[in-house]
Amino acid sequence: MSDTCAIVGVGGLGAPATALLAALGHWPLRLIDPDHVELSNLPRQPLFGEGDLGKAKARAATEQVQAQHADRVVEFRQERLEGSNASDLLADTAVVIDGTDNLATKRLLNQWCCENGVALVHAGAVGWEGQLTTILPGKSACLNCLFTDLSDDSEAASCEQEGILGPVVGAIGLAAAREAQSVLQGEPPALAGRLGILNGRTLIWRSIAIARRPECPACGKLA
Repeated sequence: MSDTCAIVGVGGLGAPATALLAALGHWPLRLIDPDHVELSNLPRQPLFGEGDLGKAKARAATEQVQAQHADRVVEFRQERLEGSNASDLLADTAVVIDGTDNLATKRLLNQWCCENGVALVHAGAVGWEGQLTTILPGKSACLNCLFTDLSDDSEAASCEQEGILGPVVGAIGLAAAREAQSVLQGEPPALAGRLGILNGRTLIWRSIAIARRPECPACGKLA
């Protein structure tokens, strides 16, 4: 059985998740990101420095992890996750961390993980609030169960208006790594069947129980 963790999006969410998972254990990591390091990334993406500007994020992150942990197995894929390549990019994974910033990719990850029985740690942050849940296909609510009425346009408008704060995405990224660690260790993730919500103004976490929808098109028919 595979013990590889794929991290899709090595930015504000994925970079801290990668750094913590590399420090926590010896699980193979697969970093997937099509973008390059920009100056605006440096304050909130801890794996990158000024010397990485212009480099592919996935490659730069891999180099940084291996420089700090020479015995870690890390592979990178400088590609954008799409329906046509999802099975190739996510093959032989035990858990996927969603560090992306667009709803279309999040929907794709949710659908693929449900269809292939792979655990998915969904992470997101806008403004002062972050959210996190772990999806165990056939056992806990999936992303479609939670958010049935969100559109790509509404998400983009919300991000543009409220911005993204480094400390909030960093905290969510670290928590996502802990959820993935539980999956990799064969332990029940704390946020399977629950949505964790971080208030960045008060630094207080709260969580709410979430249930599967029998009519959900992604997971409703899973055993």
